Amino acid sequence: MTQRINPLTRQRPRQVAEISKEPPNTELINREPLARRRLKVPDALPIDETKKSPFKKITSAMFRKKVAIQEVVREPTSGGIVFRLTRDQKDIEILLIQDSKGRWTIPKGHIEPGETAKMTARREIEEETGLRNVSILTWLGKIHFKYRRADKLVLMTTQIYLVQALDTHEMPVGEKWMKGIKWFSFTDALDTIEYDDIGKLMLIAKKKVRTGDY
Repeated sequence: MTQRINPLTRQRPRQVAEISKEPPNTELINREPLARRRLKVPDALPIDETKKSPFKKITSAMFRKKVAIQEVVREPTSGGIVFRLTRDQKDIEILLIQDSKGRWTIPKGHIEPGETAKMTARREIEEETGLRNVSILTWLGKIHFKYRRADKLVLMTTQIYLVQALDTHEMPVGEKWMKGIKWFSFTDALDTIEYDDIGKLMLIAKKKVRTGDY
């Protein structure tokens, strides 16, 4: 159909949108909102405070407040660097024990009432290694340890002696709580010992054996 042009404005008349009088398709309109109502998910789920993630457990353990130290305890101990001469008499071997935590160290223990440090060294060596035919040659020095035991700070001082195993055929036998006991070459013993301070005294021990300065 041809539209007439207004001679004053020289414009065609605006078209008016036709409004349909047919009822809307309610089936199509209501279907999606109904589905949304059925699948509605809450914005956030409630948190179960009784369950903690592994990360929270680790961080809570790291920042857990430690019990304050209530007491300082001093523990005097004594032990020995036990050696024997090699078959060619040109070097020495060192006897080490392996404690319950797997650390290699020397035989040592607490000084009992009425004992001197030297007496303790002999007793502990016999108890922990089974060696009876030994000679305590000289005192090498002392080392210090400190560690925490619950609410106590333990300060341990260990007197260390140079001890020779006189019977090279006597087999060492460790106590039940030990994980091992073994003769090491001097070089291997230095590499194996868990404590640097004892390693330094082992170097002094070898020098004394070589020079006979005891």
